[in-house]
Amino acid sequence: MSDSPEGTVDDGTSWAQPSMDGSAAQPASARAGFVHPMTPIIPPDEIPRVRAALIRYRVMAYTVGVLLVALMLFAVPMKYFGHDDRWVTWFGVPHGWLYMLLIITAIDLGRRVKWSVRNVVLIALAGTVPFLSFVAEFIARRDVNRRIAESNPIILR
Repeated sequence: MSDSPEGTVDDGTSWAQPSMDGSAAQPASARAGFVHPMTPIIPPDEIPRVRAALIRYRVMAYTVGVLLVALMLFAVPMKYFGHDDRWVTWFGVPHGWLYMLLIITAIDLGRRVKWSVRNVVLIALAGTVPFLSFVAEFIARRDVNRRIAESNPIILR
């Protein structure tokens, strides 16, 4: 037996030895601030609302992404090479207005799944770079589905 205050159980879980004051042993991960995997990240009654928020965000991410790609690959070249400004207006104005809705849906989704402010800002900024909103949508969808699965493993099965 080692002199370390920690040991392992047959399943590989690391446990601390009881302290000198007689308090019970705790998992070593609990002392380090680790959230136990059985603690739900998203409460079960919130899961349908999280899924609805994810759908709203995905619709906005794809819509804003398609408009931005059309703006950059078609409308801007038409403006400068074809001398036709109307395409920039037709694609740019809807992109700008819908981008505001994308920010609102990203904040709503981030609040529901408890993302950090940094993650919400990065997800929102992805709507300003062509093709990046598709990547951000993929990452966000994967993260939200992971959080739902960790909250209630029966939900995705």
